[in-house]
Amino acid sequence: MLRFPPVVAVAVALAALPALAQSPAAPALNPNAACRQCIESHENFLASDALQGRGSGTRDELIAATYIASQLQAYGVKPGAADGSYIEIAPAPPATAPRLGTTANVVGLLPGRDAGAPVLLLTAHLDHLGINPKRAYQGDAIFNGADDDASGCTAVLELARMLSLGERPKRSVYFAFFGSEETGGAGAKYFVAHPPVPLDRIFANLEFEMIGWPDAAVPAHTLWLTGWQRSNLGPEMAREGAKLVGDPHPAEHFFCRSDNLQLAIAGVVAQTVSSFGLQPMYHRADDDVAHLDFGLMTDSISSMIKPVRMLLNSKFVPAWNPGGRPSAGRGGCN
Repeated sequence: MLRFPPVVAVAVALAALPALAQSPAAPALNPNAACRQCIESHENFLASDALQGRGSGTRDELIAATYIASQLQAYGVKPGAADGSYIEIAPAPPATAPRLGTTANVVGLLPGRDAGAPVLLLTAHLDHLGINPKRAYQGDAIFNGADDDASGCTAVLELARMLSLGERPKRSVYFAFFGSEETGGAGAKYFVAHPPVPLDRIFANLEFEMIGWPDAAVPAHTLWLTGWQRSNLGPEMAREGAKLVGDPHPAEHFFCRSDNLQLAIAGVVAQTVSSFGLQPMYHRADDDVAHLDFGLMTDSISSMIKPVRMLLNSKFVPAWNPGGRPSAGRGGCN
């Protein structure tokens, strides 16, 4: 049973439209390449003015969660939250309008052939900054968050689509979309405290955060991985064909600035995939669909499917390099 909150039932109907529109010859049926029209469709909904910036812990965040959950259901991905649903409601900072006092995570599961094998976790955060007239940019007060982080949600949805179409993997994979990252990570913290499987069974976490803008510091249509030197995960994926290099901005401490950190502190090899080139649109109202590079998104997401399948079908288990695991006692940024 889907168990969508009734207040967002309309979003379920809206979310079904992209799936219903696919024809038998549509690129959405290709298990080995990202579907550009799917990417654009997800972005046009998640980053639309209708969602009013998907503010952390708001009804708009919940609508985004409902859309994402309905897409997973359409792909045949099973409910994956600890309570057996797609959407889990977690406590969040106290309610002050328009915030609800709760936040919404989405969790899906694609079961592998070996139920006893370790599992992979692919994640993104689904919230953004909502509406803020005090920080309006050129008269626009809606912070759409097309790159931050509708692009990451789109990447995880595309990987879920491709994996669900291909041969069933040996290892299971969870897809998680966290709420309230922008206000302290309440969604990710709840997930770590209430995981669908014991955390020591999660052999790796790839967080996708801001992959819609190109970074001039790396080759064209290339992503980078935070904390590259902390583990052997990035180099192994690059050997398998991922358009992935090390983070070219170590002074920004991006490894410590996304939801992967909650998993990493708990011991999971957890790192973030991004292409953020320090663009001025960051946390401004012009982080919108018009500024996205859909060619970058399509090519880079496509490059990830073979390495992800390698992770799911091989015996490879990534490990922290000496000194690579972050320490909770030092804020996770050692």
